[in-house]
Amino acid sequence: MSQPEAGAARSGALVIDKPLGLTSFDVVARVRRFYGEKRVGHAGTLDPLATGVLPLCLGPATRLIEFLADAGKEYEAEIRLGATSATYDGEGPVQVRIANPADLPDRGAVAAALEPFRGPLQQLPPMHSAVQQGGKRLYELARQGMEVERAPRAVVIYRLDLLAYEAPLLRLRVECSKGTYVRSLAHDLGAALGCGAYLAGLRRTRHGPFRLADAVTLDALADAAAAGRLGDLLLPADTLVADWPRIDVDEAGALRVAQGRPLAQPPPAPDEPRRLRVYGPPGRLLALAYWDTEQALWHPAKVFLQRSE
Repeated sequence: MSQPEAGAARSGALVIDKPLGLTSFDVVARVRRFYGEKRVGHAGTLDPLATGVLPLCLGPATRLIEFLADAGKEYEAEIRLGATSATYDGEGPVQVRIANPADLPDRGAVAAALEPFRGPLQQLPPMHSAVQQGGKRLYELARQGMEVERAPRAVVIYRLDLLAYEAPLLRLRVECSKGTYVRSLAHDLGAALGCGAYLAGLRRTRHGPFRLADAVTLDALADAAAAGRLGDLLLPADTLVADWPRIDVDEAGALRVAQGRPLAQPPPAPDEPRRLRVYGPPGRLLALAYWDTEQALWHPAKVFLQRSE
């Protein structure tokens, strides 16, 4: 592991293409060592068997990571039909139910079975998940051999495309809301087809505004550290809220924002968002503001200090 780069920028967003076999925390730990920055957080945990887009924030930018919590995600999933798994994925143990691919449902049957999974649905989290119940994580109970009643969660599958199918493996593109378990989708699809199924592979291709094209590998991170270019890989922190409307204020307006006072800004139109990015001289993010309906004013809810970080 290279030594932290002297003088490297330590505030911003970093999108990692998480490799197979590492936990999301493993990736965070490596980024902390590369940048010499303790404040590193990630959005949207990826299981060790999953790869792809893992957004992180460093330094003061960690104050913005919460705004990825509600962001949608997109995946490419490989699903194995004719077998089930206690974990709903290849981590197992796996039980083969139909060994002969010729005995599995055909493409038409698979396509028809996908239809009910599009749109809003109630999804049961897997026992091997980090969902808390009774003060414990479900996976902790599962490791004790327990299976408990779980409350279904409301999720939305915005897009579900059958990319390829050669029994026993099928490949899907899944665009979904927060809280969606693609493992549960694979398991439920297998139940609907009557043959069983589990998630054999998963790659996240988008999380919020970030796509694979924005991501760097850990090897590329190591190369950048060796070349003294770690700062070049960081994206501006406000990339996380790039879809919010933006306003710019002068120095007097910037002082009001820094003091937490309401913005001198007209109210939003009925069809306009109730949130703003506020920038001051010289074009730096000052705050995130929300429209307070009761008080009829723009309130700077999250203010960023205007000093050298």
